[in-house]
Amino acid sequence: MTISKKDLQALNKDVKALSRKMEKLIKEFDKGKKAKVTAKSVKAKPTKRAPAKKAPARKRTAKLTATDKVLKIVMGRKKGVDTSTIMAKTGFNQKKVWAILLKAHKTGKIKRVDRGKYVGA
Repeated sequence: MTISKKDLQALNKDVKALSRKMEKLIKEFDKGKKAKVTAKSVKAKPTKRAPAKKAPARKRTAKLTATDKVLKIVMGRKKGVDTSTIMAKTGFNQKKVWAILLKAHKTGKIKRVDRGKYVGA
């Protein structure tokens, strides 16, 4: 954040004005007079501020979907992988694994090598 000389001079002027008003109020208080404080007499002029800088956006790490996790395991094995291995590595239940494998097979992403054994297409 950069502050220009004009900004500092304006701020100095406002501070001096407030200081004079405070001294006047203190003198009136010491004399026993009831000090009259109004919003106008104490209000300082607003100074211009530089626009706030935005923080750089965080890069989001893409979370793998359940299908992506299963396909990653299947593609990693050249000889193929069975459903029980996929269930053990992902923690998904049998129904979910079968549904993912069926959909991936229909779209042509994987092939069935043997009963319950799949390999990447």
